[in-house]
Amino acid sequence: MDPADVSSLKIDKSAPSFSRRRRLPSWAVLLLLALVVGAGGFWFLSRRPTAVTVATVSAVYPSQTFTVLNASGYVVAQRKAAVSSKVTGRLVWLGVEEGSRVRAGQVLARLESDDVAAVRGQSDAALSAARAAVDQAAASLAQGRAAVDEARANLEQARAEEADADRELQRQRDLLAVGVTTQAVYDAAGTRTRRARAAVASARAATAVAEHGLDGSSSSLLRARAAATGAQAAVRGAAVNVGYTLLRAPFDAVVLTKNADIGDVVTPIGSAASAKAAVVTLADLGSLLVEADVSESNLGKIRVGQPAEIQLDALPDERFPAVLHTIVPTADRSKGTVMTKVRFTRLDPRILPEMSAKVAFLLRAVGAGEQTPRMAVVPGAVVDRGGRRVAFVVRDGRAVETAVLLGPALGDQVEIRHGLAAGDKVVVAPPPSLRTGSPVKPREE
Repeated sequence: MDPADVSSLKIDKSAPSFSRRRRLPSWAVLLLLALVVGAGGFWFLSRRPTAVTVATVSAVYPSQTFTVLNASGYVVAQRKAAVSSKVTGRLVWLGVEEGSRVRAGQVLARLESDDVAAVRGQSDAALSAARAAVDQAAASLAQGRAAVDEARANLEQARAEEADADRELQRQRDLLAVGVTTQAVYDAAGTRTRRARAAVASARAATAVAEHGLDGSSSSLLRARAAATGAQAAVRGAAVNVGYTLLRAPFDAVVLTKNADIGDVVTPIGSAASAKAAVVTLADLGSLLVEADVSESNLGKIRVGQPAEIQLDALPDERFPAVLHTIVPTADRSKGTVMTKVRFTRLDPRILPEMSAKVAFLLRAVGAGEQTPRMAVVPGAVVDRGGRRVAFVVRDGRAVETAVLLGPALGDQVEIRHGLAAGDKVVVAPPPSLRTGSPVKPREE
């Protein structure tokens, strides 16, 4: 383009303008500014969380309202045994493991028993020999008694013959004196009398011999019986020693721990480094109690036979009815407490020894409708809004108005029958301006 043409392109400032900017009055500007600031402040304040006190809806058991004292302790088996051996031996068989249920007298384990079994065999053989000697002595005694009876019978017969011969001799003497009989007949009667007397003497001697033999047989029988008694005692001793190698359950129980394995040496006291004193540990789960310490200052609140309720840490949603079984008559001066033993009214197979437990001592027994928990919250969390009973639940930092149905008071709380669940966070004493959707934050205490 020609420079002359460019220089001719100028704006004529003297020419009239086609538009003029209109300026707002100052009061309008100030009003607009106030509106903007007010809207911003309202928006800021509406977004600012309200500090509120928050409470948690919890599951409350009715028994908590008539609990007079709480204590903690542990589940303990009152019948417990560490099964060990009275002799030293190597474990060759173990028939139980942890959790096994056993009956009284059941064989749990067996130690090596070859040596004591051999001794028992010798004792059995000696007893058999002793019994055979007794039988033989008894047979000899029976024969001796028969011989004595026979000798005594012969003696009686000889005495009868002697008496008859004496009478005949006297009669012949009288007849000879009057001349009725002859001398020969009288001499024959005298000979018969002498033979009868000799027979009596012989029978008496035979009887004495038989009786002496009977006494010997009786003595032999007594000695044989004494020997048999000793052999029988030896058999019983050997059997006892064999029995020591069999470890039996002392009562119905459950195996808690297994302390030895096959091949271990078991001794009565476990003095050797590699020896084991106990093979298994048993507990009678029917004797489970809770041992809980109670402060000396609270002893006046409890009594034997008082109803109680037990909660186990392992089963937090369960409450087990119980009764105070005994108060141990001694105190622990280092802790200032007295031990109590609380007995389960109803045992459960899930209850195990050494579980930690909490005990609530009650004013009265738990009623039929008081075994289940109820939802409860502090009364200040429930307010009237438009003729309705409502609570403000905190969800994601905002309040949510929720209608609730109330039940009776549970101690210092009130039952919630409908509308809330355990674990819900609710606003306590909500301000009148609180609405659904209002941002809230828990007040720092």
